[in-house]
Parts: sequence; C-alpha cells; structure tokens
Amino acid sequence: MVSDISLQPDGSLRVSGDLVFGTVNLLLNRGIGLLDRGGPHVIDLSDVEHCDSAGLALLLEWLDYGRSKAFKVSFRGLPKGLLRIAGLSNATSLLPVVSD
Repeated sequence: MVSDISLQPDGSLRVSGDLVFGTVNLLLNRGIGLLDRGGPHVIDLSDVEHCDSAGLALLLEWLDYGRSKAFKVSFRGLPKGLLRIAGLSNATSLLPVVSD
C-alpha cells in the first residue's frame, strides 16, 4: 500500500498506509513540511494499516522536530501494533496522545 500524509480541514495531519522501513523517509520529510505550516500539530494515525519499529522511530523524529521548533506534536488514533512496539521499547510514555 502507498503511504501518505495529508493536511486535513481542521489543520491536523492524517497518515495513511504503512509506517515501515520502506516508507518512513518520505513521510518524515513530508510531515516536517506540513508541521511547519502551523496548526494544532496533531497527527492522526487511525488510517495506518501496518507498522514496524521504523514507524515508532518516525513518530519520535516528529516529536523531536517539534521540540526543536518550540511546538508540541501529539498523536491521535495510534494503531495497536505501534502501541505494542512502543511498549516493548519502553517508549509509550514518550508519545503524547489526544483523544478524538
């Protein structure tokens, strides 16, 4: 499946497809470009189908980028698989989650 990130009408970003080693580099750069546009800096992951540890690394990169630019990035709709990987990595507490 093709992975994508897009700006939503409410200003949030929506990621769709897979967060895996083969897709995260493109998503990282596109996500940074969209985060720089401003907005609530909420990234919706409810349309993510597959993820691996590269997906977790991507989220941590977006968090780090936000910190470097003095804004907070948060996530909505984290997939269960990504939460399992974060739990195994003791990284769950690093992922700020907002509810719908």
